[in-house]
Amino acid sequence: MKTAVFASLLAVAAAFAPASQKGSSSALSAFQNELGAQVPLGFWDPLGLVADGDQAKFDRLRYVELKHGRISMLAIAGYLTAEAGIRLPGTIDYAGTTFESIPNGFAALKAVPAAGIAQIVAFVGFLEISVMKDITGGEFVGDFRNGAIDFGWDTFDDATKLKKRAIELNNGRAAQMGILALMVHEQLGVSVLPPH
Repeated sequence: MKTAVFASLLAVAAAFAPASQKGSSSALSAFQNELGAQVPLGFWDPLGLVADGDQAKFDRLRYVELKHGRISMLAIAGYLTAEAGIRLPGTIDYAGTTFESIPNGFAALKAVPAAGIAQIVAFVGFLEISVMKDITGGEFVGDFRNGAIDFGWDTFDDATKLKKRAIELNNGRAAQMGILALMVHEQLGVSVLPPH
């Protein structure tokens, strides 16, 4: 019995041991120093999406990762705002349905009138087509300032810019996992948020 327990513990410990790195492929070497390749994993591409070392493909995937991260950060903020009970004043339609009567999470999709869902889809489509894209060939992949918004970005030195971009990338990655966890737990009927 003790041998079986010891073997199980050894197997669990071995699962968390760092894998030996025999030699890096050209793609791994090509992207090892890219933003987001951080300790302890370094550059991590388990599906081999950029195994061919294609920089254009990598830039497209980074663009998509940043965009999804930004959307997920907004989703987390919106989810937590709704869970806190903060709503817009007034009604959502001419029938008198109040914003306060709309439930949180997935249940809202059934409670919001069809015209409201259509407006949301149209607004997101407008953002995708007109706003959330790199028009001017920005400073880096995912730079949507397009010469219109700065907020002091140009006053930072290169090291600070790189640090802030890494923070945004990591926060976006965390937010993607966070909103996924909130949605899954909501469907399971188990709240991960403290009671209020």
